[in-house]
Amino acid sequence: MSIELTKGERFNLSKETPDFSKIAIALGWQVSQTAQNCDIDASVFMLAADGRIPAEKYFVFYNNLTSPDGSVRHSGDSRNGQIDGDDETVYVDLSKINSAIQEIVFVVTIHEGQQNNQSFSLVTNAFIRLYNAETGSELFRYNLNQIFSQETALEFGRLYQKNGEW
Repeated sequence: MSIELTKGERFNLSKETPDFSKIAIALGWQVSQTAQNCDIDASVFMLAADGRIPAEKYFVFYNNLTSPDGSVRHSGDSRNGQIDGDDETVYVDLSKINSAIQEIVFVVTIHEGQQNNQSFSLVTNAFIRLYNAETGSELFRYNLNQIFSQETALEFGRLYQKNGEW
């Protein structure tokens, strides 16, 4: 059974799903017909307790598909956002995350958005969803229902540790 989250709502992954550690975070969107050349990219920032990336390789994106500890793997770049469903997926194995990592932030950007005069006003049906990577069972989903007129980058969601729980 999937839970639909609202803006600012939290989900305790450790309490709700204590028996597995392999999750997938899927991000999806649709680009309007007038913006066919709009390339949207999902990226992951793996942050230490100080809010910084401990090493460059902990920034996971289309040119660095796997974190150095092997805990985060990016599916690769989907260049057009014209399909229904998931556009890009990030696979996370919570059991492999370097102990220095306290937070994982999922960001979506429009590649060269400012130069091409493109913003998230061209994007509809954007979402982030988390599911069990082994069974495919969706745990929660958040639909970005806000209208973004000028933004070229958005945080879609984050996983963080609090008191040893995700």
